[in-house]
Amino acid sequence: MQSVATHYLYRRPNLPLADAWEALDDSDLVEIPLLGQVAAGMPMEACHQAGAIHVPSRMVRRNTYALRVRGDSMIDCNIHDGDVIIIERQESAENGETAVVMINDQEVTLKKLYIEKRGVRLQPANESMAPIFLKNDDVQVLGLVMGVVRQGLDG
Repeated sequence: MQSVATHYLYRRPNLPLADAWEALDDSDLVEIPLLGQVAAGMPMEACHQAGAIHVPSRMVRRNTYALRVRGDSMIDCNIHDGDVIIIERQESAENGETAVVMINDQEVTLKKLYIEKRGVRLQPANESMAPIFLKNDDVQVLGLVMGVVRQGLDG
């Protein structure tokens, strides 16, 4: 008999995202809002959904929420299609941080953000996908990835 197991991955600070994940247990869960989906691929229209998810309290800070990932652009950072990412709401990001960004006030995507001379580069963590180049004014940072919730089959 197979059962669905939930795995919690917490982002340890000051490490590259691909190496930053620490597994947490589910002994102290708190509820945070699950606000909808984010594209890990081509940006998709922002659509809000009301929901909730339980995560370890260690993943939660002041302005924490969750989004379900759709796409494979961040697989080299261990973020896969169907995962739920835990986001800390912030309006800025350092070069190379993995962020949820809004493009032209209508589309959202999950990418590594780089500020360059000509504007912003949104870089996927998947060699088969091309970066997206935008003007600074076209991009708004919504938050940074702090954790991942993954459901998979055990058994």
